[in-house]
Amino acid sequence: MDLMNANPGRTAAAPTALIADDEPLLRESLARALAVVWPELKLLAQARNGREALEMFEQLQPDIVFLDIHMPGLSGIEVGRQLSRRAQIVFVTAYEQYAVQAFEQGALDYLIKPLEDTRLSDTVERLKARLSERRQQGTGPADEAMEAVLSKLLERMGQVQLQSSPQAPQAISNTTPTKPYLQWIRASVGASLKLIPVEEILYLRSDEKYTLVAWTEGEALIRTPIRELLEQMDPAFFVQVHRSVVVNLRAISHVTRGPNETADVHLKGRSEVLPVSRSYLHLFRQM
Repeated sequence: MDLMNANPGRTAAAPTALIADDEPLLRESLARALAVVWPELKLLAQARNGREALEMFEQLQPDIVFLDIHMPGLSGIEVGRQLSRRAQIVFVTAYEQYAVQAFEQGALDYLIKPLEDTRLSDTVERLKARLSERRQQGTGPADEAMEAVLSKLLERMGQVQLQSSPQAPQAISNTTPTKPYLQWIRASVGASLKLIPVEEILYLRSDEKYTLVAWTEGEALIRTPIRELLEQMDPAFFVQVHRSVVVNLRAISHVTRGPNETADVHLKGRSEVLPVSRSYLHLFRQM
């Protein structure tokens, strides 16, 4: 629980905020970005989970709450439902597949991880306008429309979690063995939603809670685990070469042997060098 020297005697003119995210680096990244695009905003605290966010809100009463959707204990959506009539809510999410359509109804605002400066600036301008309108009209920050959107998000959130459960891929493979391979991956790139053709993917690399997707036109971070993606990809072209790396065989330029039964994969026209661990070295013995 990180309190930012909150001052109960602050002036009404100074907008205040709370950030809630279970990932410390992402909390700090958002805090730094807000300090640049909205220096007047006073960040009162950073919460590590949903329950802590509720406790901090009751103590500090901020004007704005930035909520990660997926947090331990209470989700950001559940926290948002409890706070929706008392603060401006901005969701910070990597799950654009179920969030964006509902957010675009206008009742809420959202930011997609990793954060993009232009999108954050747009959000700040909307927040300023809403706070000004609230002061002028003396109305609350939310209404029945927000409640409806939050309920819809909770419903869709449950559906996505069910579809992405650890047992789901196995159940699918048992009942539909002829299911076609994955054709594209949906990812946020800046403020845009990008459909990445799987055939253009060069490699996948896991990074804590995210998977880095590198393809011919750029890179993007998604939440889907690398193992789940690999199970849906054509094994004739995509192979795992390290516990955290999957590579497209068509993208490989050459492989060099390393010490202790390891190797390095070099890609065509790229500077990255991908590690091959001992467990997967056999894949390249005939290359």
